[in-house]
Amino acid sequence: MGIRISIFCQVAQLSNRRFQTDWSISISMNTLQTQKTPSIIIPRNRESKDLKMPNKPPSPPMPWMACIQVGFLMAATDAARRQDGTVNRFLLSIIEPKTSANQKPIARVRTSDVTIDPTRNLWVRIFAPSDPVKDEKLPLVIHFHGGGFTFFSAATGPNDVLGRRVCREIRAVVLSVSYRLAPEYKCPAPYDDGVDVLRFLDSGGIQSVEILTGLDLDLGSCFLTGDSAGGNIIHHVARRWAASLDSWEKVRIKGIVALQPYFGGEERTKAELRLEGVPVVSMKRADWGWKVFLPEGADRNHEAAHVFSDEVEEAFPAAMVVVGGYDPLQDWQKRYYEMLKAQRKDARLVEYPDAIHGFYVFPDFVQSGQVIEEM
Repeated sequence: MGIRISIFCQVAQLSNRRFQTDWSISISMNTLQTQKTPSIIIPRNRESKDLKMPNKPPSPPMPWMACIQVGFLMAATDAARRQDGTVNRFLLSIIEPKTSANQKPIARVRTSDVTIDPTRNLWVRIFAPSDPVKDEKLPLVIHFHGGGFTFFSAATGPNDVLGRRVCREIRAVVLSVSYRLAPEYKCPAPYDDGVDVLRFLDSGGIQSVEILTGLDLDLGSCFLTGDSAGGNIIHHVARRWAASLDSWEKVRIKGIVALQPYFGGEERTKAELRLEGVPVVSMKRADWGWKVFLPEGADRNHEAAHVFSDEVEEAFPAAMVVVGGYDPLQDWQKRYYEMLKAQRKDARLVEYPDAIHGFYVFPDFVQSGQVIEEM
């Protein structure tokens, strides 16, 4: 593990510098549902040629702490990933950083874990503001974590940090979903779990949660957010919600925020080839993830991964798609955005040219704060 961290500190060029830039981004939870004009967001005062990546695998700018955290998580998942398509869960239980829920206020946020279905260990971690404001109606953010459908939970340290930041900074109640993981549970298990969480909300199951006492929740203003594999999940969950719109009494999904969603296909994109060797995502890791998640015998052109021929439902909500310039999956993510626009859906593409895959769960990345501000 020490070697792994050392390697990625070298990738960070052994510097403690933090990338600073002036961004022009204009999307929010309040405007996502009504904004009709597509917009591709790039930093001000940067020429388009600056966004081009070199032929040699580039070294993304990474602050020291993020460098260590990324290196540790990569080492942990690589160590737990077996060649036979299984995962060493015991090893992960020892080395995965986890945080317990705490109903006492910490930085104005309280948390509580709520079990939805004990037979399949489906549960959510709820993040709620600890300082109620009179006549304030709070939107709900239902978040699905990343990890290649295989790793992590709502209790994993960086995911807990992200939930707290979103809750505090945008004034929302956040439900972070711990869905079933592959390879023990293959596709479509996390999609089923996501819909069942929405059904739990629609039936009023959240009303009895103690930390929500005194808060006015607006179930008519729900947003799905998801990072990496979670970004894939929210696409499929939103489609199922939209396809059965008449069956929902309270829950209305106003928008989705797909943070570097995990899509793919059999072809190799230019970004995958150009960025092989950057931190977090590699073709080997991604291929392994798809193999253990997709149904037996399916390839990466399966509809769960290759969503680009989908005819999405009329009620499919507005979408914000976040892309990082050092993410090998960016071509698939841009293709997803283009698919939505081609079907005249309300979609917006937000690009962070200097961001690696998963930057949003590490507070030391400047861009992680920027993307939360725009929610």
